[in-house]
Amino acid sequence: MQLTNNKKIYFASDQHFGAPTPELSFPREKKFVAWLDEVKKDAEAIFLLGDLFDFWFEYKTVVPKGFVRVLGKLAEIRDSGIPIYFFVGNHDLWMEDYFQKELNIPVYHDNQEYTFGDKTFLIGHGDGKGPGDMGYKRMKKVFTNPFSKLLFRWLHPDIGVKLAQYLSVKNKLISGDEDVTFLGEDNEWLILYSKRKLETKHYNYLIFGHRHLPMKVTVGENAEYVNLGDWITYFTYGVFDGETFEIKKYSN
Repeated sequence: MQLTNNKKIYFASDQHFGAPTPELSFPREKKFVAWLDEVKKDAEAIFLLGDLFDFWFEYKTVVPKGFVRVLGKLAEIRDSGIPIYFFVGNHDLWMEDYFQKELNIPVYHDNQEYTFGDKTFLIGHGDGKGPGDMGYKRMKKVFTNPFSKLLFRWLHPDIGVKLAQYLSVKNKLISGDEDVTFLGEDNEWLILYSKRKLETKHYNYLIFGHRHLPMKVTVGENAEYVNLGDWITYFTYGVFDGETFEIKKYSN
């Protein structure tokens, strides 16, 4: 992808809309829509790196209620010709084809590689990557198993969605009641993962969400690990202008 006419590429992650309640989530949704309205003016493309929703499950004919303003704004931007790319997170990993069919937005379930100008990128949500976190990795295998999804689909949506939302907001990190702190390069799993990826292939930027803590860390020669933060506590996003990558805070 080549950037043209001073265009930029934007990145955002971990909005967790719907948490901890629809009423408390609503102001954050309006803020995110305002951000989308702002960046669409010079966006070459927009990358959403997962956990846009605190819970999302696609039944055969049903999707979760709500988020109309967010979905409508994404549709408007995509219809205007600006590409949008979505990477599922651990809270919306049950996405199927709704975004593709209704919004013309491709959905990815794992990392993807891109080249923007002369810079190379590895992009993904980041859950289950790196050493450790074995409990979550086992749980993810269960959640993504086709038979498990079939069993959940047998639940009436009113029951299934409410149950999943209840379990989700029990996590203090997701509800925003507990901040996160930098653990140091030797203990941050995604930093370790990035360094390991660089052993086999070079990337200028390795960009992830999931961690909820905005940061840029040099992980190799001309290589940076980037975490985008979240839209619960930090309201941060990434922007690439063709030469450099910055993390910015949206304060409108």
